[in-house]
Amino acid sequence: MKRTLTALTVAATMFASSASAADPADLQKLKDTNECVKCDLEGAILGFANLKGAHLTGANLEGANLVSAFLVGAELGGANLEGAHLEGAHLGDAFLGDAHLGAANLRGAFLEGAKMNGATLCNTIMPDGSVIYSGC
Repeated sequence: MKRTLTALTVAATMFASSASAADPADLQKLKDTNECVKCDLEGAILGFANLKGAHLTGANLEGANLVSAFLVGAELGGANLEGAHLEGAHLGDAFLGDAHLGAANLRGAFLEGAKMNGATLCNTIMPDGSVIYSGC
């Protein structure tokens, strides 16, 4: 896990010059504590195939800005993503089993292959703009 999150920090730093870069302090906080409530992780590279995804099981990302974050193959089982902004996020093949996505915004997110068994989707905006009320 430490190696994956170290790579996460390096990758985010490489992309820091882009217009929508994650806050390096927030990335470090997530790395150190597995918690980053209301953090700015927009555009973060949090996991991709050659790293087998970031391991963020049980992470607390309530209200976090994850717009356009790259979370392909990430392990987010049991994570708290309540009210998270995941517009345009890449969650292909991510594991979101038992994650709490209440009031999260997934508009335009890429979910192909994502595993969401047991996820709470109460008042959640789905990629197509529809709202799901599952598990309220």
